[in-house]
Amino acid sequence: MRLRSLVLHCCIPAVAVALPAQAITGSIVIKKKLTKPSVTASVSVYQRGTTVRLGKDAELDPIAYERSRVVVYLEGPDVAGQIPGDPAPQIQQHDRRFSPDLVVVPAGSTVSFPNMDPIFHNIYSLSKPKSFDLGNYDKGQTRKVTFPTPGIVEIYCHLHPNMQATVVVTPNRWFARPDREGQYRIPDVPAGRYTLVAWHKSAGFFRKTIVVENGHLATADFLIPIDVDPAQEAQQQSLMDHRAGSR
Repeated sequence: MRLRSLVLHCCIPAVAVALPAQAITGSIVIKKKLTKPSVTASVSVYQRGTTVRLGKDAELDPIAYERSRVVVYLEGPDVAGQIPGDPAPQIQQHDRRFSPDLVVVPAGSTVSFPNMDPIFHNIYSLSKPKSFDLGNYDKGQTRKVTFPTPGIVEIYCHLHPNMQATVVVTPNRWFARPDREGQYRIPDVPAGRYTLVAWHKSAGFFRKTIVVENGHLATADFLIPIDVDPAQEAQQQSLMDHRAGSR
């Protein structure tokens, strides 16, 4: 009897491991550039002392860049965010820019803001989910902020108006960012009915209802446009036609 009990006890973890993990997959479809160009002098007119040149975007493909502006996450269950012991994500201040300028964390997580530039920065946010002002601090110093409430937190620097970053605080750990081709995957989602959200930094929020069932892969694709006023679009086209005809 004791041996039988031991055998059954040993089998339980094996059965638990064999249970299929559910995932949500899909594509982010973007067909045009959505982000307005940012014009900033290579050397800041606000610069005092050490000169720090402005960094450049690493991604050259405009559509791949737009996909990198997307976060996909589940609304619904609120669970503990950052796993204890996980290192805090970083948003560095480097070459008068935030790097990276988009970070995704579950509610309750902490993000660090190290200054890598040989000049002062002053990081702040006025966003409703989390407002803060970290004050001036120099190269090699860092500040940390905890984000307890889900939402979009826009972050700036008092000393360098071109600097802007975003922290997307999700209600739980089920989120993903698409790859350069627009494919995303959210693993280990419990069975249930959810609202799936795709957020783009310029285009805003897009939502779909999705059902996750045991043993079935759930899929959802998003087409992310920015609505254009037809009258404004016609006026712009007329202006372009007029210019073309006068050449």
